[in-house]
Amino acid sequence: MNASLTLVQLLLASALLLINFALSWRLKLGLTRDMIWATVRMVVQLLLVGLILNTIFALHEALPVVLIGLMMTGLAAHAALGRVKRRYRHVFIDSFIAIFGSSFLLTGYTLLGILHLKEWFEPQYAIPLLGMILGNSLTGISLALDRFTSDLTSQRATIENLLSLGATRWEATQVLIKNSIRTGLIPLLNSMAVMGVVSLPGMMTGQILAGTAPAIAVRYQIMIVMVLAASNALGSTCIVLLAYRRLLDPCHRLRLERLKG
Repeated sequence: MNASLTLVQLLLASALLLINFALSWRLKLGLTRDMIWATVRMVVQLLLVGLILNTIFALHEALPVVLIGLMMTGLAAHAALGRVKRRYRHVFIDSFIAIFGSSFLLTGYTLLGILHLKEWFEPQYAIPLLGMILGNSLTGISLALDRFTSDLTSQRATIENLLSLGATRWEATQVLIKNSIRTGLIPLLNSMAVMGVVSLPGMMTGQILAGTAPAIAVRYQIMIVMVLAASNALGSTCIVLLAYRRLLDPCHRLRLERLKG
């Protein structure tokens, strides 16, 4: 099998979007414009990424890799807030810290501690791996933060009653914190539970299509999933604890006036 895709083959794959357009038009879903925009944006972004990565791979220097990683982290931090209904001042900073801490830590551990690369900044490994971890982390962070701020708002009376009776801010909100972190972890856990039975992961499938032996592809996929699970847990925990410190002050007062939305 030829692993490379020709332009004609790519156009044939793109033609499948006509199914989406037809359904949107026939059922009057109102998504045609959004799908066209999303498709164009995706193609342009991927083409630009391909050009940038070709340049970065050719340079083989640490600084460009770090700069690309920081840019990706900033975009991920912004994207993580996209579905958070209630926000507070400096929430972007907290999101960036949570994503940066979890993603860079796990990427570094994987590159040096697991893969034992001679140079940690090898872009062929560092950038794709960081991208996978960032994409996974931002989902967990988004869900955990949205759940925590929503629960603080909906259970305001209960929390304030506990605080007025002498409970510390941790004692009054620890159940909410646990539930929020659990919410951030659920999507990946559900995916892990059916992986290999119901679904074949994208990385593993891509490697197999590219000609890698299935046994090797499976090993890499297991490694990636373990790293993603750890990153998801660290990111979700970090963002909830940061929000906890912002929205409940050291005097054990609930500060919901800091929330917007």
